[in-house]
Amino acid sequence: MDLKVIRYFIEIVDAGGFGKASEIVHLTQPALSKAVRQLELELDLILLERGKRGTHVKLTPAGEVVYRHGKDLLAGRQRMLAELTAQRSLTAGELKLGLAPLGSAEIFAPIIAKYRQQYPQIDMHLLVRGGVEQTAAIQKGEIELATGIIEVDDGYEGIRVFNDPMVVVLPKENPLSTRGVLLFSDLSNEPQVMFETEYTLYQLVLRACQHAGFTPKNITRVSQADFGIALVAAGTGVMVLPRSIARRYSVSGVVNIPLASDELRWELSLFWRKDQVLSFAAQAMINLVKKHLTQQ
Repeated sequence: MDLKVIRYFIEIVDAGGFGKASEIVHLTQPALSKAVRQLELELDLILLERGKRGTHVKLTPAGEVVYRHGKDLLAGRQRMLAELTAQRSLTAGELKLGLAPLGSAEIFAPIIAKYRQQYPQIDMHLLVRGGVEQTAAIQKGEIELATGIIEVDDGYEGIRVFNDPMVVVLPKENPLSTRGVLLFSDLSNEPQVMFETEYTLYQLVLRACQHAGFTPKNITRVSQADFGIALVAAGTGVMVLPRSIARRYSVSGVVNIPLASDELRWELSLFWRKDQVLSFAAQAMINLVKKHLTQQ
């Protein structure tokens, strides 16, 4: 059903006839009459009682139904267009952004603050989740953009936001603390403090250890870097972390020894599904991240 014809029909009823309506919609009377006839044929109903030329038209009972619902349809169309215009101009809409628990606060807090300043009417939902949960959430459509460690060519597109070398956090009394650089193979006999399994960094460190020929034993699992480093200081084990995170939460009694650069790096990305049509709100966040990176 053509909404344009519905509009013609309503204008005819409101104007009281085809003559005045043709002036309003800028269409000839024969063309208007033909349009209404087509609508009646489509519905297989008579909608208007047509009197003599120059007299008012009258709605049939079926015409009253079409008139009433037609007004709702046209009003709904206007609301839809207004909402789309608001989204396009970023005066309405929402953004669901998934944040990796590790590193997102340091990197994305200033970007999010600027986004809120520029687009205060966007309803923003920030969901902090581990890497495994992030990927599942973005596949289900629960979030539109996510931050984390991911291969952006594997069904995703994204922007590499941060590339940080890894270090081993050790107690000062550990014999390895005097080394200038370490390999994963050097950690084969060390108890390790590691993140919970839903963290992507856990999977990366585990695979790197296995590639070096061993599987970590005596693992103590944590969900926060600062508590992990505190456990290292207390002598619980060693912990592999991005250098920036290790420095941020460093405490007395520990040292940070670099891992060899070809062993592992922490590469944080902002990413989204390749097959997803992004909202205007999400596109604005991507543009802001790109701008932030060029200004660094």
